Order: sequence, then C-alpha cells, then structure tokens
Amino acid sequence: MADQHISPPPVPEAVPVKTSALAITSLILGILGFFSCGTTAVVGLVLGIIAIVKIQNSGGKLKGLGLAIAGTSVSGAFILLIPIMAAMLLLALGAAKAKAQEIVSVNNEKQLALGVRMYANDHTNNLPSAATWCDALKPYTGGGNVFHCPADTTGSQCDYAFNVKLDGMKVDAVNPQTVLIFESDGGWNATGGVESMVLRYKGKRECVVAFADGHVEIVNQSRLNSLRWDP
Repeated sequence: MADQHISPPPVPEAVPVKTSALAITSLILGILGFFSCGTTAVVGLVLGIIAIVKIQNSGGKLKGLGLAIAGTSVSGAFILLIPIMAAMLLLALGAAKAKAQEIVSVNNEKQLALGVRMYANDHTNNLPSAATWCDALKPYTGGGNVFHCPADTTGSQCDYAFNVKLDGMKVDAVNPQTVLIFESDGGWNATGGVESMVLRYKGKRECVVAFADGHVEIVNQSRLNSLRWDP
C-alpha cells in the first residue's frame, strides 16, 4: 500500500490585537481637562474605567491597558482640581467686578467734579452750598445714576459727600489739591471730612476722591491723613 501523505492541520490565522479606542479617548479627554476646566475629564474617567474592564475581559484581544490607566489617572486628577479651579475663577471674577465698580465710581466723581465747575460758572464762581450740593449739581450731571456707587449695598440715594470746608467758597480761593468730593454713606447732600469717608475697595483699603481741580484719584488708606481738607 502506498504511503498516504497526511497534511498537517491548518494553523489558525492569528487574530490581530487591537488597541482599545476607549483607552485612547480616555487619555485624550483627560489631557483636554486642562483646557476645559476639568469638564472633559469627567467623561475621560468613565471611559477609562470601561476600557480597563473591557481590556481585562478581552482574553488578550485588546491592548492599551496602560493607556486606560493613564487616562483614568489624568482624568481623576483634573476632577479633583475642579473645586480648586472653580474657587480661583470665582476669586478672579470677584476681583474683576470690584475693579469695574471702582472704575464706575471714578467716572461718577469726575462728572460730579465737572458739575461743580459748571455750577460755579453759573453762580459768580462760587462753589455750591454744602448743605444742598446734590440738589445744586443734579441739573448739571444729566441724571441720578452719577450719585450712586455700584459698590454700595445700602440703597442710599447718594454714595458721595462734599467737603464741608468748601461750603460756598470762591473757586479761585481753593487750593487745587483740596478734597472736593469723596465716597461716603451719608446719603443725599451728605457733607463732612475724613471721618465721613468710606473705604470700599481692595478689602476696604481704598476709596475714590475728587479734588478741587477736577482730577480724581484712587486713594489708599495709608494716604488718608495726608489729604488736604482745608482750602
């Protein structure tokens, strides 16, 4: 009998091992968490955990366990940072709001100081009476908003005061560097001196002051005692 040739059994074709797309996506979303304030990292964490489970249960058909672990770790780290980043954002927004309020107050006092000049031009070069200065300036300021400081929370009709020592004086008799108008909580037609000033900015260490020559400054608490109040 002739020898029969027996063919060896066919070798099963090797199945290519794929890298888990979920693992790659998890890592990408975790890295993008830096630019999205951690929001994409939430999805990255979930996908990373799913990728780890699928890779371990794939029987070697999926690879990328390291990528999945990295994506999960990076995503988790950014999620932990979300409260810190949110707090930093709130602080930045608070500082921006305070700065905007300060700028509005500077503009208000510039308009009030200009109103004083316009009033004096119409009244033989005399400053308004301290007792009625708000009433006197209202026709020269174009409305009531200029009397309101946005940083004030009391609802006062006027958030500024007039230097009482300049009551009805001639403009030419007043030193240009004398305090004219300043922030206060005394209400409509409020007057006074340094004791009536209100510090509203930079942790209640600064206030806005208009001077007799019309210029306006943001004055730090350390400078208050050096301000000129006597004409």
